[in-house]
Amino acid sequence: QVRLVESGGGLVQAGGSLRLSCAASGRTLSSYAMGWFRQAPGKEREFVVGIGWSGGNTNYADSVKGRFTISRDNAKNTVFLQMDNLKPEDTAVYYCAAKWESIPGVGLRDRYSYWGQGTQVTVSS
Repeated sequence: QVRLVESGGGLVQAGGSLRLSCAASGRTLSSYAMGWFRQAPGKEREFVVGIGWSGGNTNYADSVKGRFTISRDNAKNTVFLQMDNLKPEDTAVYYCAAKWESIPGVGLRDRYSYWGQGTQVTVSS
């Protein structure tokens, strides 16, 4: 079992930045690809970004390219999401998730086995 706990959410003005963290326990993350998803009120949970086990392979949703950066520190069993130039439409609950590296489909929710409880990000205009 992998337990994931997100932190770092909050309220920020448009154009501001936040850094989310996802800390894992139970197993080392080095065998897992990691993803960040988000869910706004009344909308489906959507893919934001994914990263391979080594950190060398990343995949971003078009809506966040150039503004968000994912990284990971396997020694600390932690994944980060740096969010810059935030927009009101980025407001959502952000979830981190883990899937086996060998399972394809980094952007597909059903490929992920473990999920955190989420952290709220609110961007005011």
